[in-house]
Amino acid sequence: MRFVFFGTAEFSEIVLKKMIEGGCAPDLVICNPDRPVGRKKTVTPPLTKVLAKGYKIKTWQPEKLVYKEFADQVDGIDFAVVAAYAKIIPQDIVDFPKLGTIGVHPSLLPKYRGASPIQSVLLSGEKETGVTLYLMDEKLDHGAILAQRKTIIGDHEDYSRLENRLAELGGALLAETLQDFHDGKIKPLVQDEDRATSTKKFSTQDAFVDYKDLLEAENGNLEKARKINRMIRAFVLEPGAWTLQPTPASAKVMGGRQGKSQRVKLLASEVIASGLKLMKTQAEGKKPRAVESRI
Repeated sequence: MRFVFFGTAEFSEIVLKKMIEGGCAPDLVICNPDRPVGRKKTVTPPLTKVLAKGYKIKTWQPEKLVYKEFADQVDGIDFAVVAAYAKIIPQDIVDFPKLGTIGVHPSLLPKYRGASPIQSVLLSGEKETGVTLYLMDEKLDHGAILAQRKTIIGDHEDYSRLENRLAELGGALLAETLQDFHDGKIKPLVQDEDRATSTKKFSTQDAFVDYKDLLEAENGNLEKARKINRMIRAFVLEPGAWTLQPTPASAKVMGGRQGKSQRVKLLASEVIASGLKLMKTQAEGKKPRAVESRI
């Protein structure tokens, strides 16, 4: 069984690690080139490259995927696996492996196709989600399903924690599934288009919380409390839930801008019997701070 792995992001690294630990290592890891990172623009390799080198797995980092170059690198592979590669893979490359290319998607397809399945499932207040292995075709997250695994979403679980858990589930599921797939023991299941839903990439404005709604949520409006809590959990990494807090009258004395508002990030919260309880916020230009009640 010979295959290659496409992946660049942290999600990819967790998937790849679980696969290797499960006795299912690829012949080649394909990831993005090293990039400048941080304020100092330090050139840094992708996490998947670092992991692969630790296991002495060959890596390839093309700036652009070209069919001929890909074919020269991977001649004779049975299939490919794609997990958060962060680039569009040309269809002729998707179709190149003998058995096709397997996508790892962090939702229970056909629900939540597209760019933001984890954020969208949290915003929707779903009680469960999961990971899907499917055969990639010319449409987005559309191909036949090979395997799925469900999981319950924790009441306090945010995007970061849920993403990591789904990556671990995906890697473990791949390790359990790939040999059977290679041996022809799995019959792909066509997705039910009637159940399909799509997600979008969220903007900063999508993460805005009206300050009046925030006060109502803190003072017992449970419907708004649950909605804002879901936004904070879903947007914790990107783009970040935020509000505009009116500057208090005393701000003039303190050297602030009286009558204006300051931008405040909402970093952590929970819903209790009396409404929304903010746990951590960050005023513009300040460090994150724990809070006991309203900001």
